[in-house]
Amino acid sequence: MNKGVYLALFSIGLAQGMKIPIHYVKKKEWRPELFFGTGGMPSSHSAGVSTLTTYIALQRGLPTFDFALSLVYGLIVMYDAQGVRRQTGELTLKVNSMNDLIEKIQKNESVEFKQESPKRLKEMLGHQPEEVIGGAIMGVLVGVIGHLFTKKNRKSSIFKVRF
Repeated sequence: MNKGVYLALFSIGLAQGMKIPIHYVKKKEWRPELFFGTGGMPSSHSAGVSTLTTYIALQRGLPTFDFALSLVYGLIVMYDAQGVRRQTGELTLKVNSMNDLIEKIQKNESVEFKQESPKRLKEMLGHQPEEVIGGAIMGVLVGVIGHLFTKKNRKSSIFKVRF
């Protein structure tokens, strides 16, 4: 694997790890399992793709195919993280609340009804826009720092022009 991949994976892990203390500060609730969950602040999706895109821009330059591909892919991932996945999470909240309502209705019925409750759907799937932006900012910082630490004695600029 190359350094860009290592940095992107590091950034994803860092974002996942940051979710625990950020959640604790907001909710006063220690939940280490958030490291393995989806959703929350910052978005690890955004952090990973932003790190990779930033690293590629600094290593290879803006007018390269590598940068263009990474940028477009990253924008799609970030849009999906706060768009489609967020809407899925909102729908899941509604489905779970309907299950709660059905259980309440069933308890008031005189007819005995035996059915195991379905497993609750995971409600935190996607990201709020600020979580995506937070992940993107963190990713850019990791990409810049990673570039500075992996840079060899050569002149590089994000504005390299290759014809």
